[in-house]
Amino acid sequence: MFPEALNNSQINQLAKQLKLTQDELRLQLNQSEGNTQPVTLDQQSVGRVSRIDAIQQQQMAVANRQQSTLLLKRVSTALRRVEAEEYGFCLECAEPIGFPRLEVQPFAPHCLNCQSAMEEE
Repeated sequence: MFPEALNNSQINQLAKQLKLTQDELRLQLNQSEGNTQPVTLDQQSVGRVSRIDAIQQQQMAVANRQQSTLLLKRVSTALRRVEAEEYGFCLECAEPIGFPRLEVQPFAPHCLNCQSAMEEE
């Protein structure tokens, strides 16, 4: 049994949440840009442990930035689907995605059944 299609109020609520998330991710990406620059290894000014720590922090910043970029793409895709009036339907089976699922993950492109099937593969 599939959930009901979203109503306009639910779509508007989720679209606002998506736009807020999009704005937050863009801000986060802008602020983190400097943290991903290569670490300069001036051995005169910092010790070996400090350099290793700086490199590790830079690598974590790069990984976080990649994750945020991917999430921003998913959020932007969901917003385009809202504009095209295709939002809330599974990309795999075209059945409605439940509102409770979209409340938790408003950029989810698949219903729970299809997502579970994909994860089992």
